[in-house]
Amino acid sequence: MLKSIANSEYPLLWIIFHIALGVISAISPIPLIVWFYSIAVISFFGVIKSSDNPSYLILYTVYLISFELLARMAGTSPFIPYELGKYLLFLLMVFGIIMFESKSWIGFLLLICLIPGLMIDSSGKVEWLDIVFNVVGPINVALVVWFFYKKKISVSVFSKVFLLATLPLISVLSYTFYRLPDFDEIDFELGANSVTSAGFGSNQVSTALGLGAFLVFVIWLNKWKLTGYRWLDAIIFLVFTVQGLLTFSRGGMFGTVVGVVVVLFFLARSSQNEIKRFKLPKVGKFVVPTIVFVVTAFYIANEITDGLLLLRYQGETAGTLAGSKEIDLNTYTTGRVDIFLGDLELWYDNLLFGVGAGASRYLRDTMVEVAAHIELSRLLAEHGVLGLINFLLLMYVGLNNFSFHKNPMIKGILLACFAVGIYTSFHAAMRTFISPLMIGISLLSVYQIKKRRDKISAGKDLKVKEASPSL
Repeated sequence: MLKSIANSEYPLLWIIFHIALGVISAISPIPLIVWFYSIAVISFFGVIKSSDNPSYLILYTVYLISFELLARMAGTSPFIPYELGKYLLFLLMVFGIIMFESKSWIGFLLLICLIPGLMIDSSGKVEWLDIVFNVVGPINVALVVWFFYKKKISVSVFSKVFLLATLPLISVLSYTFYRLPDFDEIDFELGANSVTSAGFGSNQVSTALGLGAFLVFVIWLNKWKLTGYRWLDAIIFLVFTVQGLLTFSRGGMFGTVVGVVVVLFFLARSSQNEIKRFKLPKVGKFVVPTIVFVVTAFYIANEITDGLLLLRYQGETAGTLAGSKEIDLNTYTTGRVDIFLGDLELWYDNLLFGVGAGASRYLRDTMVEVAAHIELSRLLAEHGVLGLINFLLLMYVGLNNFSFHKNPMIKGILLACFAVGIYTSFHAAMRTFISPLMIGISLLSVYQIKKRRDKISAGKDLKVKEASPSL
């Protein structure tokens, strides 16, 4: 079934299906539960049959865990667990490591660095849910590095990774649209808006919509299949961006900008020889349309909110407008600087092993009882020096992998995925599937299908041969 979605000659039908799935999920969770388990069970047989090629497991993982947010919004728990992305990714990565005999010493070291923190609790208040909330995410990152690192896939399969990651996010988009009241009924304020997030956490919805916009941009830029119509792909990018902006949660939308800028940067610095060799799009033809799309999206959203969106992105709050507060980095980041500094103080006092996994929220002098939002400072506070080593190893493997690729487009996309994954961990920690997923994608080894000249009886003929089985 997953193969049918990935290789469909009528991709627009699957877009319509996922739009409908999002709308129906806003009415009842049952169709989503049925669809999720149908795909999970039926397509798993394809994974088993593809024991000589990890591509199918990668696509299977990407598609299923991307339903995490929609399942949360639709209230499918316990049938589809609230922490779907964490549990399922853990199981699939362990399965993949065993099935394909993955041997990444860096992934193993990342995992080892986390173990001492699991045995410490300086607060005496840490419960099982604190462990799941704070540590399963980085454990999954370690497993993702262990499995994904240097796994070879063709550009064709790589494009399907982006397609299958996008489809569940389109369902999230249609879910929010269905639940969206008339704009005249929305009371926009200078803070995150749960109404435009369909009554769910605006930071998570914004992050998912921002990721959707980035994925669609990459598909559009490379002329890969999404709907089958480039103008319609551009509209979907625009809609993702507008709806993401209307959540008034800035973190996710800045992630879109990070990803888009990195990709365009690598295209812009491509030589003429590289443009011809890899058939790259000329960046000048895409920079202007991209800027127009983004500016148009911002203008539409700003008009809908009567100018409050612009004030929000300028860092204004009710307090700053009233003169009782000043705009600084802490107010702009909605208290994340205080969380970061509080975590650093904990690390200073517990330098070697930290205060233990999940304990920082109970021990900070600032932002007490507030969940971790910045993964780096959480690693330092809760895992000490080993947390720092964990982060440095992750940065090494991510920044090392893209440099082996010669195609500037592939290099840009891989680094952009890694940047989006790391950036997301700086405003949403590891609370969603997005950081592990994007880091995993960034660690793939993407190859071009080469043409080989074969001699055929009386003459010569050119035949295209794939280095490994395609889906």
